[in-house]
Amino acid sequence: MGRAEEIDTDMRSMESNNPVFSRSESLRAAQQGVGFHTPAPTAEDVAAIYGTPQRMTMDDVVVKTGILLAVVVGVGAASWYLQVPIGLALLAGLVGFALAMVNIFKKKISVPLIMAYAVAQGVFLGAISASYEGAYRGIVVQAIVGTAAVFGAVLVGYKSGKLRATPKFAKVVTFGLVGMVAVMLLNLLAGIFTDGDPLGLNSGPIGILFTLGLITFGALTFVLDFDQADRMIAAGVPEQESWRVGFGLIVGLIFLYLNILRLLAMLQGND
Repeated sequence: MGRAEEIDTDMRSMESNNPVFSRSESLRAAQQGVGFHTPAPTAEDVAAIYGTPQRMTMDDVVVKTGILLAVVVGVGAASWYLQVPIGLALLAGLVGFALAMVNIFKKKISVPLIMAYAVAQGVFLGAISASYEGAYRGIVVQAIVGTAAVFGAVLVGYKSGKLRATPKFAKVVTFGLVGMVAVMLLNLLAGIFTDGDPLGLNSGPIGILFTLGLITFGALTFVLDFDQADRMIAAGVPEQESWRVGFGLIVGLIFLYLNILRLLAMLQGND
């Protein structure tokens, strides 16, 4: 008799006539040789057993950001193709701004509201991009490449340690960007009662320098976003928080793209 047959015979001899044990599924499985090589439980298994939420990882951030970016680009392409009127696009932009404020100040994450923001901004960006492309052929591709290049440069700078989110850095970037956006909004409001650009922020040397400032401060906010994401991962926050990080990155990318688009238009308009 071979060794394998001996083990099988020994296992069968272990069967009990006790009715308590005879109803045990685990015991029967053990007697049949099942379950001796059970794989180690995954993180999802442990979370399900103990009722604890999954922790956020960098992969979660990348996936959520990719999903939101795909929604913005997909809706934007549809808006461009359908030739959405500028009036409707501006309305979508206002809705997107309102949703951004809600998502920023909302303590509990709402994925539907974040997705709604991406859709509204997609409608706005598609129509605006089509308008710029009609006036300056090839400008949209240039703006997309420029946005990707700036984002990549900031990411490399952060990963290499050359750009660090120190308290002083955070204050300078935050107050600088808020101040410039406030000036831009003031110019917009004042323009309603004047010639439309009283401070000259939309054209000429002043407009170019001002837009370069917006692009610079907007790009540096990514350093704060990257640092915040790393801190959240280290703190072990729930996986759901990756939607918040992805939302923040998309807001920054949209802001950066629009200002690069404006800068390129001003540069080509001065040729």
